[in-house]
Amino acid sequence: MAQQQKIRKAVFPVAGLGTRFLPATKAVPKEMLTVVDKPVIQYVVDEAAEAGIEHFVFVTGRGKGVIEDYFDIQYELEQMLRERNKNAELTLLAGLLPKAGTASFTRQQVPLGLGHAVWCARDIVGNEPFAVLLPDMIMSAEKGCLKGMVDLYAQTGGNVLAVQECDPEQAHKYGIVGVGDAVGEGFKITQMVEKPAKGTAPSNLYINGRYILQPEIFKILETQERGAGNEIQLTDGMLALAKSQEFAAYPFKGDTFDCGAKDGFILANLAFALQRADIRPAIEGPMKALLASLK
Repeated sequence: MAQQQKIRKAVFPVAGLGTRFLPATKAVPKEMLTVVDKPVIQYVVDEAAEAGIEHFVFVTGRGKGVIEDYFDIQYELEQMLRERNKNAELTLLAGLLPKAGTASFTRQQVPLGLGHAVWCARDIVGNEPFAVLLPDMIMSAEKGCLKGMVDLYAQTGGNVLAVQECDPEQAHKYGIVGVGDAVGEGFKITQMVEKPAKGTAPSNLYINGRYILQPEIFKILETQERGAGNEIQLTDGMLALAKSQEFAAYPFKGDTFDCGAKDGFILANLAFALQRADIRPAIEGPMKALLASLK
């Protein structure tokens, strides 16, 4: 197979209102809520960078200017850190800063759904394959989810979705894929079903918020009718694209935390804190004691 075109750009749809986290999100975008000591969006950007992404495209909305400020130099803060010889903190901030010209921001003026948010990035992405990472979903594994997808894409081309196992009894809550022939570390997708009726799901593998898509998806989304929730759904666009292009799935084996939900956000904080050698000794005992006191 000829070498596939490199996945250079990633789209981050960050225009959502975050109503499930009110009142906090009245002033702070949900993507900027912290898991331990980093904003949720930083974990997702780090995952993209690990996979070789060179250009980060943020689809924002009203009140999300703080995200753009976060990925920029803060001169006053850095000057204060220099004056106080906070060299470790300066090094940390420098390592998180995207290189000049590698972060782009565009507005989704009206909240018309995920498909519409992706379409808003069309002129920045251009005519090349790209990744989409849902910023609510942060992941923990030795090998990043998108890195695994990019490796699979090098073998398959086309479109690649990350999938993960769920309780079969909960399959009706997710977008579920049908399992075809094995290919590389994944398999060919035979069908995609959004929230199948109980007992009808083709598998228990759900799409977990990571996508590699060909640019033809933009033309489909441009004229696509609104679907569930009266929004332009990305799944509907992928179903249309699947009529002419193949889709493969990368089964992700790590942990995924839905930080768009309160329970997922709390679990993410606990999980990432316990992974930290500088934090775990201070919290492991109190956590066990607290759980014991609640029995």
